[in-house]
Amino acid sequence: MIRDQLVASLRSALSVLEIQPVPENVNLERPAHREHGDWSSNIALAAAKAAGWNPRELAGRMAEILNADLPAHVTSVEVAGPGFVNFRLADSWLHDVLVDVQQAGVAGYARATTGSGTKVLVEFVSANPTGPLHAGHGRGAAYGDSLVRIMQRCGYEVDRENYLNDRGTQMQLFVASLEARQRGEDVPEGGYKGQYIIDWAAEIPAGADTFEWGEQRAVADHLETLGRMNVDFDSWFSERSMVDSGAIETTLADLRERGVVYEKDGATWLRSTDFRDDKDRVLIKSDGEFTYLLPDIAYHRDKFSRGYDLLIDVWGADHHGYVPRMKAAMQSLGHDPAELEVQIIQLVNLLKGGEPVRFSKRAGDIVELAEVLDEVGADSARLTYLLQSIDSTQTFDYDVVKSRAMDNPVFYVQMAYARIRSIFRVAEERAVAIAPLDQVDLSLLTHERELEILRTLSELPDTVVTASADRAPHRIATWIRELAGAVHGFYHDCYVMGDGVSPELTQARLQLAAAASVGLLIGLDLLGVSAPEQM
Repeated sequence: MIRDQLVASLRSALSVLEIQPVPENVNLERPAHREHGDWSSNIALAAAKAAGWNPRELAGRMAEILNADLPAHVTSVEVAGPGFVNFRLADSWLHDVLVDVQQAGVAGYARATTGSGTKVLVEFVSANPTGPLHAGHGRGAAYGDSLVRIMQRCGYEVDRENYLNDRGTQMQLFVASLEARQRGEDVPEGGYKGQYIIDWAAEIPAGADTFEWGEQRAVADHLETLGRMNVDFDSWFSERSMVDSGAIETTLADLRERGVVYEKDGATWLRSTDFRDDKDRVLIKSDGEFTYLLPDIAYHRDKFSRGYDLLIDVWGADHHGYVPRMKAAMQSLGHDPAELEVQIIQLVNLLKGGEPVRFSKRAGDIVELAEVLDEVGADSARLTYLLQSIDSTQTFDYDVVKSRAMDNPVFYVQMAYARIRSIFRVAEERAVAIAPLDQVDLSLLTHERELEILRTLSELPDTVVTASADRAPHRIATWIRELAGAVHGFYHDCYVMGDGVSPELTQARLQLAAAASVGLLIGLDLLGVSAPEQM
């Protein structure tokens, strides 16, 4: 690809000038303003000091060498600012992008090997099995699943896991609430009051173990809702299973052996301050009850025992303060704390008719995720959840998300794909055969609308790698909206068939449409959103 060619030419120019050492990584990026060229590098700035050169002088000498024997597709090399080397390219480099996209296809384009050899477990959603998933879980579900898809495209071996917090006070209250409703009584203090408790209690078979049945009923509800969002887990891990197996006691024994546990005031403590936590943490309370921390340590110890090199946890905003102690706990087990990453999902505010939506028909004090999906559809909900970085609170406006208008990002992207498919339906209706790619004159693609599609497609490989490295699926959402905009502009301004369009240009534009289709399919798949052929 063009990036590799330009990097090689920059290294060659430094070699001619006998500049040592050559920077290990050659930075190459697109200038913020097109008038500055197509690609820019700061390599002269990076190499000049060690070599004893003035950066701008070095950039000028490099530009002279490169202009004397221009690399393929390059029309000129210029110096900008304190020493940037800027390349201006002919449109032919974008025609090569089209060939790359077409030849690699959906399966191969924008794939990377940055994660090869790294085994990752992404844990997300992990809601208590005490009731339906709420709207906030939808954001975590969309984020976690898309992050897995993106990392897999970068060569990581990634699994999805959902952790069931199926022991402790909340589960006891859940079971007590079901049993009370089954008897026709009010739920106990602190119990679960939603309509779903009444509905589920009525379903409990005679003689059933309420705890087992209740957990299975909640998990089945989660599975159904997540399935509607195109989210599927490789494994569901039960906290109770660690109690049954003795894994929690084994973990405590391991910590004792490492000398990071002590007794005080009748409780058992982790010396987490030895690992940069702000205070030591209680593992077992004075009444003998585990805190949340000890089972969580045991769970993460189990994850590492399964051969994962990197653990990524997706937690809600209320868990922000829990991160340092979990990092400390991993270090106390002998792991590099960097082997555990925690992504914090900020809150979702729902609006309907301009007013906040805070309560659910069934769940009472929450808004069920299933109701969100009923209201706006799974595709719309999922892509909307992914539009923003998880660092920011999200406003989810039902009215916008439901609208079938171009200001609705979901409709905007899916309509772009539907328009591309409509081009091929018309070609079929008119019996326009699509010529093999190697027989098509791509140099005819010179319209700015055509080139904008190709520029955007050329950015996808870097965007995927960056989205993976930054754990940022919203970068894919941003990119696909840009591609959709380029497609809509092309559809409006560039006729593919008909009067005034030569057969040769028709063939070139059909190939361009096919390449755009590849990009849209890749982007939508990474976001877990369907690609409807008609809207």
